[in-house]
Amino acid sequence: MIAIIDYGAGNIFSVKNALDYLGFENKLTDKKEDLEKADALILPGVGAFPWAMNMLRVSGLTDTIKVQAKEKPFLGICLGMQLLFEKSYEFEECKGLSLIGGYVDKMNEPGLVIPHMGWNKLEYNHNCKLFDGLTDNEYVYFVHSYKAFLDDKDLYAYSTYGSKVPAVVSDGKFVYGCQFHPEKSGKTGLKILENFASLSR
Repeated sequence: MIAIIDYGAGNIFSVKNALDYLGFENKLTDKKEDLEKADALILPGVGAFPWAMNMLRVSGLTDTIKVQAKEKPFLGICLGMQLLFEKSYEFEECKGLSLIGGYVDKMNEPGLVIPHMGWNKLEYNHNCKLFDGLTDNEYVYFVHSYKAFLDDKDLYAYSTYGSKVPAVVSDGKFVYGCQFHPEKSGKTGLKILENFASLSR
């Protein structure tokens, strides 16, 4: 079973619908025991970093998430990916989950519209199980104004919007993050979700 962490942060139902479509057992939950029993975890999210971290703290799930992310496949999506990092400067300096080294800051691309919204090509940086079955011409859907700054070793794929935009990150073990919305990225996104869900089998 894949637990979708429900802490009041947005796009949980579209993620659930995608997993339902793919035929993977899943559950929306805010219960610590469900996270501990799950085979894999997904942390979705839309909105502001400080607000989301506060919601996680209020939920009482922060410590459980940190433990479980060291033991089973864990995927952060959009804001959920940004929460994986050590801190963010969105509105104020705010500590994140520190599951991957690096930080999040506002995109600064002169002449380009921010927020970054639309389809961009995935450029692969390192091999990753999430990319199984994908081609060199895959496009995914982004909606964001902030991006991650991290070591190259943890950057598995990026897109270009003025400069490099981290698209897929990983600690090389259990933790993965997608800045784009796989559940809104057509067949490519569904394949990435399928590959992630299959890691729990």
